[in-house]
Amino acid sequence: MRKMKYLKTLITGLVLLVGVTAFAQKKTEKYEKLDIGMFPKAKEGYKQVYIQVPTDKNEDDLKVEFFVGIEAMVDCNRHSLGGSVKSKDLEGWGYSYYEVEYSGQMISTKMGCGNQKATKKFVSFQPEIARYNSKLPMIFYVPKDMEVRYRILRPDGNMKKAVQK
Repeated sequence: MRKMKYLKTLITGLVLLVGVTAFAQKKTEKYEKLDIGMFPKAKEGYKQVYIQVPTDKNEDDLKVEFFVGIEAMVDCNRHSLGGSVKSKDLEGWGYSYYEVEYSGQMISTKMGCGNQKATKKFVSFQPEIARYNSKLPMIFYVPKDMEVRYRILRPDGNMKKAVQK
């Protein structure tokens, strides 16, 4: 009986330790010092936004998927925006940045939605994937009503083999 109580206490303590350690690791993400002063100012009607990712020991394995878009009321169809995201070189620095050209048009499929109400969703250009680099932020120039969202793509570690037919 005493052993069982001791074992429960030990397991509870280990679970708490693991949880606190995981929480502490999230809070201690390290970022490189940010310096974006060399990038041009945003032109009229645009804003400059950036993505800065934390340092990681396996940066060569990671990618950043980014989405440039707007919040809009949409129906059941699939929607995307008309325009493009172009990579530009920052002359004299060897860095690049992204400039968004937005036509103001939204493209969608034409399915019948019946009586389904429109809902607010994030609608974007085709997502793009970029190299993960904690030493250099990704700089974007987007129209003032747009935003940039992103997610970090991590490999699951398991390489799989294609099936031959």
